[in-house]
Amino acid sequence: MSNTMPFLACGRFRFSLNRPLIMGIVNLTPDSFSGDGLGRDTAAAIAHARAQWEAGADMLDLGAESTRPGSEPTSLQEELDRLLPVLEVLRDWEVPVSIDTYKPEVMRAALAAGADMINDINALRAPGALEAVAASNCGICLMHMQGEPRNMQQNPVYADVVGEVGAFIAERIHACRQAGIADERLVLDPGFGFGKNLDHNLELFARLPELFIDHLPLLVGVCRKRMLGEITGRPVDERQAATLASTVIAAEKGATIIRVHDVAMTKDALAVWSAIKQTETQTKKAEQTA
Repeated sequence: MSNTMPFLACGRFRFSLNRPLIMGIVNLTPDSFSGDGLGRDTAAAIAHARAQWEAGADMLDLGAESTRPGSEPTSLQEELDRLLPVLEVLRDWEVPVSIDTYKPEVMRAALAAGADMINDINALRAPGALEAVAASNCGICLMHMQGEPRNMQQNPVYADVVGEVGAFIAERIHACRQAGIADERLVLDPGFGFGKNLDHNLELFARLPELFIDHLPLLVGVCRKRMLGEITGRPVDERQAATLASTVIAAEKGATIIRVHDVAMTKDALAVWSAIKQTETQTKKAEQTA
């Protein structure tokens, strides 16, 4: 089943969903697993964000707390201190700004400062999170995670990973609807690498179309992740080719948003995929009318 939602409402922006969107990652942490954390270097973060945008990102995702496996929580004040100075610049650009946070206090502050989307690894389960976003017009990404970052990779267990992830996401969609949040604001994320081992991640990828719950759009984020290293044997800084392969597969399976570090490469890969798909469609139509 593929996505048939007419658009995604994302704060000041509305996106047609007729092609995969690219979400460029801007890490405002000093300890990102991918090695591109910028910490409190506001000028470097703004420069990186502009480079992502100019390379073709449809939206920018700012994260000021590391959620890599084994990471410890960041204090509320530290997260705000890293985040707000950058957001206050980016909000004036003609690009949606997503905030990667699970803290309701950060959600409220970010929305007040002009954020367009909340990308929550905890799927708005924290007390006050639903209330923090419900009355706004922001887009919302609901992600599945088993456990929490500090322990999620210790021993993840599922009887049926796709069924359990799908059931969790369906429950969170229901919670959002009960809070008055419209479907066109919602994006779903299976949470690759968040409480999943390699077999779980591969099963989710293979059966990705099953997770288009109620036709809502899917976000896929596997850029440079451990699963790609386990498959290829490559370290983090040598996983670009594996990331591009996963990007094209995700697009072929209907993913609506691809969350990546390498925007320019991703844009090129998707351009080739899209050109071939368009020609394939045109050929089929010609054969049907011949």
